[in-house]
Amino acid sequence: MNQQEILNYKQAGKISIEIKKYARQLIKPGMPLLEIAQKIHKQIEKQGALAAFPVNLSVDDIAAHYHPTLEDETKAQGLLKIDVGISINGFIADTAFSMDLTPNQEHKELIKASEQALNNVLNSLKQNQDLTLNEIGETIQNTIEKKGFSPVINLSGHGLNKYEIHTSPSIPNYANGNNKKLEDGAYACEPFATTGIGKIYEGAPSNIFQIIEPKNTRSPTARKIFDYIWKKYKLLPFSLREIQEKFGSGTARIALKELEQAGITRNFAQLIEKSHKPVSQTEHTFIKKDNEIIVTTR
Repeated sequence: MNQQEILNYKQAGKISIEIKKYARQLIKPGMPLLEIAQKIHKQIEKQGALAAFPVNLSVDDIAAHYHPTLEDETKAQGLLKIDVGISINGFIADTAFSMDLTPNQEHKELIKASEQALNNVLNSLKQNQDLTLNEIGETIQNTIEKKGFSPVINLSGHGLNKYEIHTSPSIPNYANGNNKKLEDGAYACEPFATTGIGKIYEGAPSNIFQIIEPKNTRSPTARKIFDYIWKKYKLLPFSLREIQEKFGSGTARIALKELEQAGITRNFAQLIEKSHKPVSQTEHTFIKKDNEIIVTTR
């Protein structure tokens, strides 16, 4: 990783901090998720950046991967996770926070659990850059369990690379016995805490897509939409909502279906807690280089 790449990561992180501040001020209980998504997306581009993925706006037992369509009438409520990605020249800041939108703040301690777990990991890494993946996961698990909650064990943090939002290794949220150490690189650590059993399953489509195999398609309309996506996002995820806004709702749905059937794109599934209990999420991006830990998103 050269100095310019580090500067790109840092710039993406700096913008992500501003976007999180904007989102916290923007979001109110009962506000349509569609309006939130549109305004955050516009604010990211206003900052001269690109969304590294559509903002995830996941309510209660949906742990991650929810983004509204133009027809969506879902409102901000309950325990809302806001997961934001920023790309500067393909270099990514991936960061998330949770908001308790209940009248009596019933999820306050659950949010603190994921926040504290992440802070404990980052503080530990700054003191000892040679922590194993097992030790990172153990720190997250112990912190969350001491507060009386469960970590979500089949969700994890991950590596980051240019135009790649998820690369190896997986950074566990529990002690998984993996004694591998982190090499120099960029990473996202994201503890999830829940009052439930701590496992997720794949639910309905999330309305978040990604090109997985760039190739030709017979349909001129699908090809036009593919060209738009590839030029703007390359392999980064994108939303059905944006394609609806650009090309019309019906056209977008038909074309994306054709691209999916041709194996060109995939549609991510919503990630739902198995016991349908609320989930909190906190996430930061950090760089490990030359025995230094640089957290870019706080």
